[in-house]
Amino acid sequence: MNTPIVVVRSGIVAAALALPLLASAQIKIGVIFSATGPTALVGIPQRNTVALLPTRIGEHVVEYIGLDDGSDPTTTVTNAKKLLTEHKVDAIVGPSGSPNAMALIEFVAEAKTPMLAPVGTAAVVLPMTEHKKWVFKTTQNDDIIAAALFEHMGKVGVKTLGLIGTADPYGENWAKVATGLAGKKGITIVASEKFQRSDNSVTGQNLRLIGAKPDAILVAAPGGAAVLPQLGLSDAGYKGQVYQTHGAALPDYLKLGGKKIEGTILAASGMLVLGEIPDGNASKKVARSYVDAYQAKYGQVPATFGANVYDAGLLLQQAVPIAEKTGKPGTEAFRVALRDALEQTRELVGTQGVYNMSAADHSGFDERGRELIVVRDGGWKLLETAKK
Repeated sequence: MNTPIVVVRSGIVAAALALPLLASAQIKIGVIFSATGPTALVGIPQRNTVALLPTRIGEHVVEYIGLDDGSDPTTTVTNAKKLLTEHKVDAIVGPSGSPNAMALIEFVAEAKTPMLAPVGTAAVVLPMTEHKKWVFKTTQNDDIIAAALFEHMGKVGVKTLGLIGTADPYGENWAKVATGLAGKKGITIVASEKFQRSDNSVTGQNLRLIGAKPDAILVAAPGGAAVLPQLGLSDAGYKGQVYQTHGAALPDYLKLGGKKIEGTILAASGMLVLGEIPDGNASKKVARSYVDAYQAKYGQVPATFGANVYDAGLLLQQAVPIAEKTGKPGTEAFRVALRDALEQTRELVGTQGVYNMSAADHSGFDERGRELIVVRDGGWKLLETAKK
């Protein structure tokens, strides 16, 4: 992938992605990210990844129009309307936050414009509806990640569990999935708490969790919010096992948590432990290419959230040549055909797994998109490797 043509038009963008717009651009892709606000740790690597997306797809030059929503769903809607009506984009990549993505479903459906959402909650694509059929999710669905966590809980004898998650679609769907799996594994959920992504303290929630004396606690929160409950649990002396979702899979989680998150177990993509997964892993080569390109440009390793945007580029790269057989970019016929082509994606290897879309599944990941990982000595380690 080459450096793309990027235009950033928003009064609240932290920094412009400075490359000139070419008048000959034929495909327009809108990108909405949260480079500021509570979801910034998710949105910044996503914004940065735009510069690694393809400049050309087939014979078409690609123009990316990036807008920062400041983590605010209302601004997300404003940005989306601008992209859909003023710029008449052929697809939208983003937004960064689950509540923000949920707010756009109706609008992209009415505009008949595909949205590739790099968000955590499966609620953007499940249960499938006439509106949600325009949304494609470039992250693993909650149930795939949760199944690995609860399998581990069952093996180590966890009988009681505490939950704490964000009071938004991400945390709410995780509470639903966790409750169902806990019942199947004979695990009793003895406490369930919620908090806002913007909260600075969850002391009350943590005290209630600890008071319930669970064997383990599952934190369901994305980005920087994932570390907040865990810091408090450590300070309060909680000694049980703490589990995290793939929402914690970013370098800043390690930096912010320090020694207080040592031993945490999460399920996430193998991108976190590329050096430990076998060369035969389907995604290793693609993930390595992305990580190397990002590191060369920005001087740091990207969070997996950026990889979700990179995968959106891979999906578009495969779908556009199919869609252009039906209509020209900039037309409704092309957007409809693009949606149909994305839905027919088969065995497309991405940075974090293999995509097999269908009319019922607009995420398309299977077990190849996850690994059990533990925080060890301030870094990520494959759980099985760490035991040796």
